Amino acid sequence: MNQSTWKQGGIFIWLIVSIFGISACTDTLESSEIVYDNDFSDLNLAGFENGKLFVFQNDTVAGYYHNDEVSLKLENLPSHNMLKITTEILIHDSWDGNPDDDQSGPDYWFFGVDNTEVFRTTFSNSPCESTYCLMQSYPNSYFRQNNPKSGAVQTNLPGLCIFGAFSNYTTRYSISKIVENRSSNVKVYWNSDLRQEGLADPVCDESWSLARVTVEVLNVK
Repeated sequence: MNQSTWKQGGIFIWLIVSIFGISACTDTLESSEIVYDNDFSDLNLAGFENGKLFVFQNDTVAGYYHNDEVSLKLENLPSHNMLKITTEILIHDSWDGNPDDDQSGPDYWFFGVDNTEVFRTTFSNSPCESTYCLMQSYPNSYFRQNNPKSGAVQTNLPGLCIFGAFSNYTTRYSISKIVENRSSNVKVYWNSDLRQEGLADPVCDESWSLARVTVEVLNVK
């Protein structure tokens, strides 16, 4: 876990928008502090509920999950009025995004804070050709139509299970969202709603993992 604190006053809104995505014509970033940063390399699952680890491509990650909620509880946070949550996720195997039928999707992934969902989207690991292309919503929220793997930071990883022998079937994304929050204790949760009718082992068909989680507390005025 790495922590850093920096403070600046009189930062104009264009700088806040470019760095943090905060949009209010008079907002000023007063302070920011990383309170949690975990890439799971030290096998640390403190604060996690339903946390589990495995090795994927020589890296230790948290997972893998299929329609399972995993959550992180953080306590005694410094004073703040916003949280910035960055999640690096791995999308494994045959995610179908926004298919035309309701048997194989939509394949949702979502996360939230406490009892409030923050972001819901879909992902697709489908090939995209003239005769076959299953679109996804990311980097937008559901329901938008974007090409498979849009917004990914890495696309050339092999699958985990059903496509474990094939490249390009695990996709890595980095997702950052800012939410209003003033609580000293918070719970961040992640989950999915994956569909694949008629399969004996749906977990082998579609799953996801957490590669890194970073939480920052912000004071914005």
